Amino acid sequence: MGERVGLYPGTFDPITNGHLDIVERAAAHLVDRLIIAVAINGSKSPVFTFNERVAMVQEQTAPLADKYGIKIEARGVQGLLVETAAECGASMLIRGLRAVSDFDYEFQMASMNRKLEDQVETVFLMASENYLFVASSLVKEICQLGGDIEQFVPAEVAIAMREKFSNK
Repeated sequence: MGERVGLYPGTFDPITNGHLDIVERAAAHLVDRLIIAVAINGSKSPVFTFNERVAMVQEQTAPLADKYGIKIEARGVQGLLVETAAECGASMLIRGLRAVSDFDYEFQMASMNRKLEDQVETVFLMASENYLFVASSLVKEICQLGGDIEQFVPAEVAIAMREKFSNK
């Protein structure tokens, strides 16, 4: 059996402790190499630039790569995920699920991806109990309103978020 490569896509605006939990569990149990596909999405207005998001993902996942002895890399993705998966040799898409509402959307997406490329599996990881409610959009809103976000994101990310919102 060859190297097991996973692709974990998302906007990561910002990367949260919930995202890192999914990365850690995939690194520990599922893959030999993990590519974190940072979405370039023209329909969204992220707080952080693409380059800032990639840098944050790389910085926050480096300790997990060292801990589990695997390669974790961040790269941009625009277009079909299954095409990106094929380009980088990924045999699985890693997706986190927080609630039933996530499942409806993710099930449709997984089914469509399977139709487009039947060699790429979608693997769902349920959010850990501590992170069931953590969503980047909520973290941004809390930060923008001056709330405490340290329990939801790494310390460095919290600092960067406060700087972003203090400049707006």
